[in-house]
Amino acid sequence: MSWSLTVAAIIERSGRFLLVEETDGPDSGRVLNQPAGHVDPGEAILAAVVRETWEETGTVFTPEHLIGIYQLRAAGGRDYARVCFSGSVPEDAEAVPRDPEILACHWLTRAEIAAGNPRSSLVLKCLDDYQQGLRFPLALLAFNQDR
Repeated sequence: MSWSLTVAAIIERSGRFLLVEETDGPDSGRVLNQPAGHVDPGEAILAAVVRETWEETGTVFTPEHLIGIYQLRAAGGRDYARVCFSGSVPEDAEAVPRDPEILACHWLTRAEIAAGNPRSSLVLKCLDDYQQGLRFPLALLAFNQDR
């Protein structure tokens, strides 16, 4: 089994969450997702979530808590491990995609996200865990590099 390690950011402001609109492959429609993406080889997980949020929203994300680690087997049979964080962006930050694959950024309520087209079941699962108060310290993550 080959795993893909991904990260995701939950950013809330006044009861709305920052989501990106993207396509889920060349033959799919538009989907909603947290700012998220793959961890590059050798990249620290926290650095990856900051980088992915910057690329997808143009905002500087400050991770504050680990929400959870989630497993997903995608429809194509690929396995993903998603590490989800909550945090903040500057209050005056305007979310504008820097990645050409991101079509738009939106501030949406949980109900609007559910009524839309979430990319996977993990979008709502992560939000629900966040809204239920799950918060773990970032110190649970450690990056060690042997030389």
